[in-house]
Amino acid sequence: MTDPQAPATQRIDRSGTDAAVRLFNSSLKAHAPAESAKRARKFGTLYIAEGHLLAMRRYIDIIIAYSVGNPLMYLFAMGVGLASLVDANSANAFGVSYVTFIAPALLVSAAVMTAAGEFTYVIMSGFKWNRTFYGPLSTAITPYQISQGLQLAVTTRIFAQSIVYLLIVVLFGATGSAWAWVSVLIATLAGTAFGFPLMAYAASLEEERGQFQLVNRFIVMPLFLFSGTFFPLTTLPWFLQWIGWISPIWHGTELSRVFSYGYQEPLWLSIVHVLYLVALTFIGWHFSRRIFARRLEG
Repeated sequence: MTDPQAPATQRIDRSGTDAAVRLFNSSLKAHAPAESAKRARKFGTLYIAEGHLLAMRRYIDIIIAYSVGNPLMYLFAMGVGLASLVDANSANAFGVSYVTFIAPALLVSAAVMTAAGEFTYVIMSGFKWNRTFYGPLSTAITPYQISQGLQLAVTTRIFAQSIVYLLIVVLFGATGSAWAWVSVLIATLAGTAFGFPLMAYAASLEEERGQFQLVNRFIVMPLFLFSGTFFPLTTLPWFLQWIGWISPIWHGTELSRVFSYGYQEPLWLSIVHVLYLVALTFIGWHFSRRIFARRLEG
């Protein structure tokens, strides 16, 4: 609103202000209960996703530091440090420079680790510590929509984070294909392939007694180390290679390398990678919905 005592040079057009106020007030107009319920049934998933994304602002500094600092740290260490030694002693062992070889793996691994963080403690908080999942039930929003909204929000974060990661990879000159952008989609799919089943597991827990720490130490880290991240899976002992075969990181990494720099693999194997990641995502999505419904309606 214009201050009548303000100098003329500081006043704004009152008619424009009034129009803006009317527009703002109209956007805040309360809907009738029936209309609100209708909107909740239709857009409930989006409402939950929006709420969760807004809640991420509380730790946006951590998100930015991870999204930017993680690729810078790894790519600088690998590109300037380890890569120089590997390239000097094993020239053309990977068909490309070492940093180009590991960049897709780091991109996919970051997506999976983000999923591991978002689909564990956040889920326990929603059910037990802060019980934020129960509030929306007083509206027409369903447990299915709460589950799907959380998945949509985290998937959005992983997608955005992967874009930033890829841009930094490009700045390091660690990609050699115009199709490298597909790696963003692959990394996001790998994140959901690991995260959605983990979400279902987290939702099934009544108490947190260190299970999530065990997941990080004995599942996430071994997958990161033994999924062909730093060296081809075939260089590992045969009794460790099975870890890669079941790992979303390995399937995502191999597929990402195809698009990042033209890594050669049979077409049927690329199809297997996609089907495996999609299957894990669907299974996790399905059981998350069922467990959310059982706990929130029970």
